[in-house]
Amino acid sequence: MEKKRLKFADTVLVAATLFGMFFGAGNLIFPVHLGQLAGRNFIPAIIGFVITAVGIPILGVAAIGNTHSDGLQSLSRKVGKGYSYFFTCILYLTIGPFFAIPRCATTSFTTGIFPMLEGKIQESYALFGFSLIFFALVLLFSLKPGRITVWIGGIINPLFLIFLTILVVSALINPGAAASTVKPDASYEQGAFFSSIIEGYGTMDAIAGLAFGITVVNIIRSKGVKEDSGVAKDVLKSGVFAGLLMAVIYILTIIMGAQSRGLFGISENGGIALSQISSHYLGKFGMIVLAATITFACLKTSIGLVTSCSEAFVKMFPKALPYKAWAFIFTAFSFVISNIGLSAIIGYSIPVLMFIYPLAITLIILALSGKLFHHDKAVYICVTAFTLIAAVFDLIKNLPEGVINALRLDAIISLAEKYLPLYRLNLGWVVPAGIGLVIGLAIHFTRRKTA
Repeated sequence: MEKKRLKFADTVLVAATLFGMFFGAGNLIFPVHLGQLAGRNFIPAIIGFVITAVGIPILGVAAIGNTHSDGLQSLSRKVGKGYSYFFTCILYLTIGPFFAIPRCATTSFTTGIFPMLEGKIQESYALFGFSLIFFALVLLFSLKPGRITVWIGGIINPLFLIFLTILVVSALINPGAAASTVKPDASYEQGAFFSSIIEGYGTMDAIAGLAFGITVVNIIRSKGVKEDSGVAKDVLKSGVFAGLLMAVIYILTIIMGAQSRGLFGISENGGIALSQISSHYLGKFGMIVLAATITFACLKTSIGLVTSCSEAFVKMFPKALPYKAWAFIFTAFSFVISNIGLSAIIGYSIPVLMFIYPLAITLIILALSGKLFHHDKAVYICVTAFTLIAAVFDLIKNLPEGVINALRLDAIISLAEKYLPLYRLNLGWVVPAGIGLVIGLAIHFTRRKTA
């Protein structure tokens, strides 16, 4: 019997779904800022960023399909029941009320709304008022989700891409400076590739791929593709299309950011940079269009995140709270966090992402290669345990300087720099994960030999 695969039209549909899930307004603020930091070292920066912001997310979705899992908790249960609750909770909270949802509101405000106020209202008051309205709408549509998300996704996102195309073309035709002549920031003078890998963490797309992968997998299965390997292959095939579009946008916006250094200094964050570039090339009208499209795009994303997080927690804790209660809690918490500002949210999210990403990456790799060791739990446990320990040191290193000094963590960081390979490159988890893999495989093959 011939194994069914997606038709080309269905592949395009899945690719569009993937792109819509992964790419929001937040995916612009990081590459633009990366371009400003990287300067003439934009080529290695592009490669590193695309690996973590495009490649790993697509593989994350494929991992769900390859293991026939019904979601993240099912996939992470291969490590252990307790770990599945721990990892699922921390991942959903990260892409939900702790960082990603508040970032949607502050990105909209910083990039589109506040620049148009021209200092007439104090920033903290303006952010409070905007976020209050923003999250009131998020809660309203999250409690009664209807066709609003479809309407915004089908109309606002294309408008956003059209506007972005106009902005990028305008900037590339009339660059403030040639990217090859721009001096990189000190942090990108050496090792731009490794620095940009960490910058790609900020998109949160790899962990989002694990969280939302079941949606894409279900679309493919509904088209008649049932075999795990076929699902994984179709996800990867669709992911190539979505990934190519995302990569093209990232490449162009990174170059745009580098060229903007001829007009502006390095901005505090990518939202400010995008606003400055838009105002310079398209004037006040461009700012209005940017504000509207980014706000609606972020609104759509926030509704989707609140809905997904609430459904996930209802599934994990069915006897705790109903869906509407979780939606209210997540929305209210996101409102509070959003008022600390975009730069602060990005700054505090980095240590958490440095902890989660290694665990997500190793889980994805194990899931995709699991047939080689029959998805032996011993391999999952060993790799995850060693990775988790190393990831704690990466988290500590990226804490705010004030926290490091207050808790006197310098000695721990110095110890890790001395004994943990690649720690200075924020990849201290790689070697421990490899050691865990060797130990896990040794246990697996010893068991097979004994059997």
